[in-house]
Amino acid sequence: MALCGTRARLHGDDTTAQIVRFATVGVISSLVYFSVFLLLRPLGVQPANLAGAVVSSILANELHRRLTFHAGGRIGWWTAQWEGGGLAAAGLIATATALAVLEPVVSDAWWAQLLLIGAVTGAVGSARFVVLRLWVFSTHTRRTTTRPEPEPA
Repeated sequence: MALCGTRARLHGDDTTAQIVRFATVGVISSLVYFSVFLLLRPLGVQPANLAGAVVSSILANELHRRLTFHAGGRIGWWTAQWEGGGLAAAGLIATATALAVLEPVVSDAWWAQLLLIGAVTGAVGSARFVVLRLWVFSTHTRRTTTRPEPEPA
């Protein structure tokens, strides 16, 4: 039994509960990202970064759809992957650029590369939360506006 209704609050749809769930999913998907990155790092930093970003983004988008934003019944898997993946692409570009630009500084130190990836994805994450919450997994329906057909005379 949770203290002071904490469990019920964390399952709610208010912003605070969503931020806590978003951060939890972020930690889980980051651990997956880091694992894939370290496993594939011998193939090159950029291919390992790409693979880690893709695998962790697919996982994160699905967890955000189902858990963070409780949108499993509103938003389909493909829509979540397409729209959330578009956002993840910005993060991939940012991490790839940071790894390339800061390569002379971080060199081949795996821990420095992980810290760099973590810092960049953490910074991108706050903007990602806002966009996911307000657009991708919004509770407002996104319908195209159609004109009503004219009444027959």
